Amino acid sequence: MLLFALLVSLSFFFGHFIAADIEPGVLMALRFALASLMLWGLLWWLGVRPVWARFWRFALIGALMAIYFITMFEALGRTTAVSTAAVFTLTPLMAAGYGWLILRQTTGPWVFSALLIGAIGAVWVIFRADLAALMRFEIGAGEAIFFFGALAHAAVPALLRRYCQDVSPLQSSFGTTLGALLVTLVYAAPEAVVTAFAELPARVWWVLAYLAIVTTALTFFLLQYASKRLPPAKVMAYTYLVPSWVVLWEISAGRWPAALILLGVAATLVALFMLLRAEAPARKTL
Repeated sequence: MLLFALLVSLSFFFGHFIAADIEPGVLMALRFALASLMLWGLLWWLGVRPVWARFWRFALIGALMAIYFITMFEALGRTTAVSTAAVFTLTPLMAAGYGWLILRQTTGPWVFSALLIGAIGAVWVIFRADLAALMRFEIGAGEAIFFFGALAHAAVPALLRRYCQDVSPLQSSFGTTLGALLVTLVYAAPEAVVTAFAELPARVWWVLAYLAIVTTALTFFLLQYASKRLPPAKVMAYTYLVPSWVVLWEISAGRWPAALILLGVAATLVALFMLLRAEAPARKTL
């Protein structure tokens, strides 16, 4: 999940370079199509058969992932990236709720405190340690739309643990990616028909390759691998580190953030160590 957060943070940088070159829905359909082909090829190469039995479970989880991406892009057309990122910090707490609803897993006070600390730290980083910007945060149409996307995304770890324990992470990654493709094709079809693919600049295809191979196929695999070994709330809690990774990329590029922002980074790291400490007794019990 540390690697998951790192790879997702890089996608924000690469996605920014092609934001004006291609419609988001078309880009999503292409990334899911390429990722599905790559995963199918990997299954064939390893001699592993795709799982078609009870395909509805993969379609359901893939649909939830597609809804997350679709609502994110729809929300960004109506509000700011800061606001959508702030809504996303609710995801781990939502995942804890799904963990109880679907798996009957309870979140103890220690883990719940860690989730709250992580949320506060992530929001602090997202709003660049600017209290005035935080106070100006308003709930509008964009935030409301993305709230449902975050709600869909938060259900994924619990559903993976409930319905995909009998298949390998690679098999479930292929199934869920294919399910996400089917849903996204319906959404993107009108724009895809009028897109001049031959005229797209080369940078679109390079970024598409990264999004499909790394932030779709690989991160789906990492998420599903982790979901079988960690409670849903802990899986989603690692997303708190995404803003901190973004800050680290800025530092590597020579752009140092304000010192106060580093307090938010520190809070997310404290939350992570609290979660790791909470995990140790569970392993001994198992």
